[in-house]
Amino acid sequence: MTRFDEVKATFWGEGLYGVQPPLTDAVVQDAERQLGVRLPASLLEILRVRNGGPVAEVWNAFPTDVPTSWSENHVPLDDMMGIGRHDSQPSLLDSGYLVEEWSLPSPLVLLSGDGHCWIALDYRTCGEQGEPSVTWFDVDTDTELPLATDFQAFVERLAAAASLDDSDGSQSAS
Repeated sequence: MTRFDEVKATFWGEGLYGVQPPLTDAVVQDAERQLGVRLPASLLEILRVRNGGPVAEVWNAFPTDVPTSWSENHVPLDDMMGIGRHDSQPSLLDSGYLVEEWSLPSPLVLLSGDGHCWIALDYRTCGEQGEPSVTWFDVDTDTELPLATDFQAFVERLAAAASLDDSDGSQSAS
């Protein structure tokens, strides 16, 4: 089994907040039309397992080589948005509004974030039909950090935040 398949099989955590109805081909086509981009096949594979929600603790962080406003050595991925309009829960379909609201560059599809920091599919280099990279955006510090060349590479590098906590105790596991 490849690393991607291993992560995909255990990607989702407990809880239903943010979970959208099961993904269908029609929903994907409509989402791509609304977003104006082609979504990565690897993202759709994970969203077909479950369409958004909490990420399992074993995959809830992406290690970084440089400090961020979040941590000395990682960015969080506590949850990931799905595709849909269920119970006013956040969705990838909200990306256009949120990109404008938070003055982010475009075109992006936001995967996870709280307004101050985001993890996004970044289509600025590849174009709307290309394979987007994954980038961390910190609105408060006006910084961005490239994380991975594509979504599959991003998923394959995920780790448990608890395993990345700073040894000096400045970031506590919770």
